[in-house]
Amino acid sequence: MSLTRTTCPYCGVGCGVLAGAGGTIKGDPDHPANFGRLCSKGSALGETIDLEGRLLHPQIAGERADWDSALDLVAEKFSAAIRDHGPDSVAFYVSGQLLTEDYYVANKLMKGFIGSANIDTNSRLCMASSVAGHKRAFGTDTVPGTYADLEEADLIVLVGSNLAWCHPVLYQRIAAAKEARPNMRVVNIDPRRTATCDLADLHLRVAPDGDVALFNGLLAYLADHSKLDTDYITAHVGGCTVAIAAARATDPLDCGAAPDEIASFFQLWANTPKVVTVYSQGVNQSASGTDKVGAILNCHLATGRIGKAGSGPFSVTGQPNAMGGREVGGLANMLANHLDIENAAHRETVQEFWNSPTICTAAGLKAVDLFEACAAGKIKALWVMSTNPAVSMPDADKVALAIRNVPFVAVSDIMARTDTGDLADVLLPAAGWGEKDGTVTNSERRISRQRAFLPAPSQTRPDWRIISDVATRMGFGAAFAYDTPADIFAEYIALDAAARPFARDLDLSIFADVDYATLVPTQWPRNDVRFFADGKFYHADGKARMLAVQAPTPLKAVPTLNTVTLNTGRNRDQWHTMTRTGKAPKLGAHLAEPYLELHPDDAAKAGVVHGDLVKVQNALGRTILRALVTQRVARGQPFAPMHWTRQTARGGTVNSVIASVTDPVSGQPALKRGSVSVSLFKAGWYGFLACAPRPVADTSYAATSRTATGWQVEMAALETPEDWVQLLRDITRLPDATASVLDDGIQGTIRVALYEQDILQAVFFAAPQPVVLSRSAAIAYVGTSAPPLAALAGRMGQDQPDPGPVVCACFNVGQNTLLAAVNAGAGTVKALGAVTCAGTNCGSCKPELARLVAQAALPLAAE
Repeated sequence: MSLTRTTCPYCGVGCGVLAGAGGTIKGDPDHPANFGRLCSKGSALGETIDLEGRLLHPQIAGERADWDSALDLVAEKFSAAIRDHGPDSVAFYVSGQLLTEDYYVANKLMKGFIGSANIDTNSRLCMASSVAGHKRAFGTDTVPGTYADLEEADLIVLVGSNLAWCHPVLYQRIAAAKEARPNMRVVNIDPRRTATCDLADLHLRVAPDGDVALFNGLLAYLADHSKLDTDYITAHVGGCTVAIAAARATDPLDCGAAPDEIASFFQLWANTPKVVTVYSQGVNQSASGTDKVGAILNCHLATGRIGKAGSGPFSVTGQPNAMGGREVGGLANMLANHLDIENAAHRETVQEFWNSPTICTAAGLKAVDLFEACAAGKIKALWVMSTNPAVSMPDADKVALAIRNVPFVAVSDIMARTDTGDLADVLLPAAGWGEKDGTVTNSERRISRQRAFLPAPSQTRPDWRIISDVATRMGFGAAFAYDTPADIFAEYIALDAAARPFARDLDLSIFADVDYATLVPTQWPRNDVRFFADGKFYHADGKARMLAVQAPTPLKAVPTLNTVTLNTGRNRDQWHTMTRTGKAPKLGAHLAEPYLELHPDDAAKAGVVHGDLVKVQNALGRTILRALVTQRVARGQPFAPMHWTRQTARGGTVNSVIASVTDPVSGQPALKRGSVSVSLFKAGWYGFLACAPRPVADTSYAATSRTATGWQVEMAALETPEDWVQLLRDITRLPDATASVLDDGIQGTIRVALYEQDILQAVFFAAPQPVVLSRSAAIAYVGTSAPPLAALAGRMGQDQPDPGPVVCACFNVGQNTLLAAVNAGAGTVKALGAVTCAGTNCGSCKPELARLVAQAALPLAAE
């Protein structure tokens, strides 16, 4: 079988993949980001390349259209808005899932030919605070770390990063390094106890936004204990005195962690020369995100722990091409190739190179401001590419209304139905992963190829071509006459050469003569170059800057249930708004519906028990989530993942209750600190449905996900239907199915099975309280000729052991299977893996495996 070398389309690790047209997916053993490892999401890519739900032809006003009509309309509407209202009346909102070539062309059209900088990206929600922090400290947006540093460090500090779930391959690299060098230490700084804590020697449970107080305290400790590198500071760093003064004015106890743990952390950091500090969304997604980055960088600069193997700050990005977008100026406050909009010489160079009629002269609207401008009627034409802001932006309901308010909206996407696409005037069918060619840059500045191994289906086109076709119709055809993505990449590299006179970190000269077709994963400026090893930075005086940063008001008091602080984030097995991962049955099996992790004390105050549905609400909106009562979260600090949309969970969009508060420097939203109330959602009935056809549930709460035999729906409603069979036929769209019913009037439960030609098409369970049954059994019966009594039993037959809830998504291993293996003598994580394969692929489930072993009261080896 022929396999194509490409890269994974998910997180910023940038794993190499060997992919086949038949759905074969393997980790690329030769790719230096992953050396063959893949996480559960990457391993399931083969399940996501089907055409179900795909947008396969252009649409205008919801009706099928041809490409010429759609492109003509987009060009006409944008041109008219520019003519009548000026270039700042139009905007692009793009994505870190675009390839670099797509990003470059969109940026070129908006900034160099339309003449506005109103192009921002969902990467604003991911890493804008890191960009701003790097620029303030280093003079440019440089990520100095490499993945190899994780294996060479003696201390790894993880800040606001559930690496085990969000960057599993990096987590496994650290785990392997720690096993090889047991003296390596890991500190995890996070308000929650996550799966990542299982690798940590110390977990600092800081309060929300307690990071600045902690790292200011560390800086003061380093200064007060003669742990600064004064020679390095004198030669290479400015601003140290004022930064230390601000640090000494901060009370480190304001971080919220225990005093003895703070002291242990300070001593460990101070006495370990080789320290890597890895930080992610818990740092960036904050109203003080840029200052958090600054506080971390201050500690590394003050001790000279930067530019050395196994030592330095390291921002890991959430999207596959967030870094590539930064390189080509995808953010509203950047020019291409790490050049600055505010610098007239930079603007002149870019305009001259592009031979463009105009160039933007000021930063454009950042994401939150952009959609506020849409709401205010200032944006007359909006083009959204490869992202879903009606779900992913804060205050998501208001953003959806803002998009609806724009006179003309175009959306480029791979899916026919998204929350944002449903608001569009024109839908443009984009080619997806596996169907298009280009490059991406991962978190360690490594540029890799994404290669097509599938034909572009029906009328889909790559994004760069769609953008170029619109540009041509707007009168700019000569500048966008690309034949292949290789042409665009070559132009991007040539622009880098034209900008060579300016002092920048970005140096792409190593790619000048590369064969695009055979390009191998390569770091810029070169694989063997370590940034800042010579102590030279990119401010005018060649020095780095330490900045005085102030800690925000600490969150000390435990809130009441009316003012809990909601933290949001990601699931282990899902990606963004699930347009791709939602197609893979095994990825939905672990956690199949939107949920709220709630501390037992908070649950008791709200009258909520594990498995109840809860209302999470504030003045912005409301969402309904399944309660998971757990001590993994602190009192007053519940957690919910952000993946579910109005398409997949009626009433379950989490960002509907997150306010549009942003960092004043970076413009990044504070997605991890929402003020909400939590209360019991008391439904008239609760139900579970497993069925073969795709269901359409219109109940008060309905969370839909794929299964191996079709679909499942968790649902609830306020009013009991008069006819359960008719309700089920309507939801499953099986009007003529034969029904078998078990109605227990005493218990108030109802069970219904629908058959067509003696094949079970749907099985449904409803009760006055959340339904308890073996969901895996119900799912397994769908599509079989199982008799009604068996299908409606709610459990597997005696000859079919129930695997239980899925723990290992890679190999679909359930909790009951694992417990049976433990009871049979598999008393370590390694032994469990040998018996069941669980944990032997991406390893993300190993913390859960360890808990199962520990709960069985058997000895747990350090595996």
